Amino acid sequence: MNTINDWLDAYGESHQNLTNKKIHWICVPLIMLSLLGILSLVKLFSSPIGNFCISIAHILIFLAILFYIRLSVSITVGMIIISILNLYVIHEFEVYSDNGGNTGIFLTYFIIFVTAWIGQFIGHKIEGKKPSFFDDLKFLLIGPAWLLSFIYKKIGIKY
Repeated sequence: MNTINDWLDAYGESHQNLTNKKIHWICVPLIMLSLLGILSLVKLFSSPIGNFCISIAHILIFLAILFYIRLSVSITVGMIIISILNLYVIHEFEVYSDNGGNTGIFLTYFIIFVTAWIGQFIGHKIEGKKPSFFDDLKFLLIGPAWLLSFIYKKIGIKY
């Protein structure tokens, strides 16, 4: 697939059922948040000044941006904004969670992650079609962009 429209159309083929679409609007953002949350717990570099660190979540976001930028600048900008919002929520969750350490935080992210994936598979069972990522793992990056494309259409942003 060459263009963002090719990717979004291919993804949309297995997302026609209204119930499956609604499930995806809930589960895709939760999967993204929980995955980034889990990966944010693996810190690679901490700044000696302030409270900033680089985690595996940052690396994943950077690699995803490289994928998106080849397809659409406007989708890339939207996904950067969504990623920043996710990182903010993750940071706030870590700051305000109890002092039980990373175990409780990891468990929370893990439960969200597994529950959201169960929801996704229920949606695809209702749809009667397998998830797109079974054909190509890159569709894991297209799911959030597919949702973003609906928002863009609604507010008139071209991608």
